[in-house]
Amino acid sequence: MNTDSRLLLTLRQAADELQLGETMTKRLVATGALLSVKIGRSRRVPRNALQAFVEKLQAEQEQEH
Repeated sequence: MNTDSRLLLTLRQAADELQLGETMTKRLVATGALLSVKIGRSRRVPRNALQAFVEKLQAEQEQEH
């Protein structure tokens, strides 16, 4: 299955999409900077949370300049 059609991503898949390490992605999830959901014992990142995270970073950086 193509990951572009998945609504929920594993932390590894989310890390790959963001081009970050898995440890950094886990840290972002743990701090709430990157939204995730829990299904049973699994943690997943909604695809739209990736876009929201990037947009938030962009907005924060635009405010700094």
